[in-house]
Amino acid sequence: MRSPFIAGNWKMFKTVHETIVFVKELRSLVKDVKDVEIVVAPPFTAIHAAAEAARHTTIGVAAQDVYWEREGAFTGEVSAAMIKEAGAEYVIVGHSERRRLFGETDAIVSRKTQAAIAAGLAPIVCVGETLEQRERDETLAVLDRQIKEGLDGVSADRVADLVLAYEPVWAIGTGRNATAAQAGEAHAHIRKRLRQWFGADAADRCHVIYGGSVKPDNIREIIAEPEVDGALVGGASLDVKSFTDIVTRSRPATI
Repeated sequence: MRSPFIAGNWKMFKTVHETIVFVKELRSLVKDVKDVEIVVAPPFTAIHAAAEAARHTTIGVAAQDVYWEREGAFTGEVSAAMIKEAGAEYVIVGHSERRRLFGETDAIVSRKTQAAIAAGLAPIVCVGETLEQRERDETLAVLDRQIKEGLDGVSADRVADLVLAYEPVWAIGTGRNATAAQAGEAHAHIRKRLRQWFGADAADRCHVIYGGSVKPDNIREIIAEPEVDGALVGGASLDVKSFTDIVTRSRPATI
């Protein structure tokens, strides 16, 4: 059984001080939660502070992006080794905002994913269609391409340990979210492709989570879908009580 996996992507919010306050309160609120994997993804500047505040807890820390080179003349970029040293265990790769605003391609996602794995980080690889692609009935074809090209060269045992986040682009930051049935269909398709391309063991172990306007009032319905293993939470993760509600409502006994 895959335990529920709930990650909060803070995007470009929270200073170091705000991060420490948040994580200290979160650790108190979820101290008795042992059956949900909890991750927060602060900005680069606050990764070390978050990791220190979460020390000796079950709360994990993720970076929001990574560059594929280990070092070099790449002004403004941050390597996987640097992220790992700062205290992160995970890294988000290929978020739709990175694809849409910064031109990231599936080939770039592949390079970043492999760099993260090589450094000992667990990638949270994002996939998902735009509204135009959904309206043209291209959702499953888009997912096939993003998975096949984004995970190109990644071995089955590595796929088993990463997280795939299905994020329909039209549901991110819009207040809209996919229905539970839409999320369930996409997740079932992703799991089928993982089984087909990487084998049953990898498919059964890999977490496939949903992202897109996840809130306390819709998480139970979404995570009740058989192939939905958790959520990548955006705006609702910025408030510690809201994020805690999502975590607690994801617990197996509450679904």
